[in-house]
Amino acid sequence: MKSLSEIDTTSKRASRAVGYSWGEAEEIGKNIRLLELFGFAGIKTLNRYYSVKVNKKFSDLSLINKNNKSEKHAYCPIILGINFLDQIRSLEKFKIIKFNKVSFPLLLLPFLSRSSEIIGKKINIKFDKIEFLLNLNVNISSNLLNQNCPEIANNVEIKIIENKDSFSDKEWQSLYKLSEETFVEETDSLKQSAAGAGLTDND
Repeated sequence: MKSLSEIDTTSKRASRAVGYSWGEAEEIGKNIRLLELFGFAGIKTLNRYYSVKVNKKFSDLSLINKNNKSEKHAYCPIILGINFLDQIRSLEKFKIIKFNKVSFPLLLLPFLSRSSEIIGKKINIKFDKIEFLLNLNVNISSNLLNQNCPEIANNVEIKIIENKDSFSDKEWQSLYKLSEETFVEETDSLKQSAAGAGLTDND
């Protein structure tokens, strides 16, 4: 079994060999490592993308807006991902960002996962009845079970999820009231044994 370090290094070198800059290749290496760590087919997808990239054109998107539409070719997931990661602080205000078509969308996921960590919010991505939830770069959950991710994703929607409790105030108060039963009433003997008690002030 290949180590994550080997996956990172080999992906980086292969990416430089197909024409990406060393800086871009560094990002790709980190991302394929993440995909494999989370149980997704990073190496397989990157191999497929590079074999197709030789004879096929993809669109680059420098400045990402709320709605993004490529008239000709599908967006390159790597350049799109790098720019998304770089612009996440400004993109956060849009709440929902849309693209009409993205090639090899699995390669975009780790960029979104890392973006989620930067802003401290979960990010949801949907396309073609497939959905991923990216949780602060800790894990990626999906309804993509025992299926291959498509090579072209149409009508991609990325949603920034605002942080909120998953429970009601009533549920919280009920649990908190139960927790109060463990509280110990402060007594003189406890005060005497508390940290710092009994120390002599020499000033």
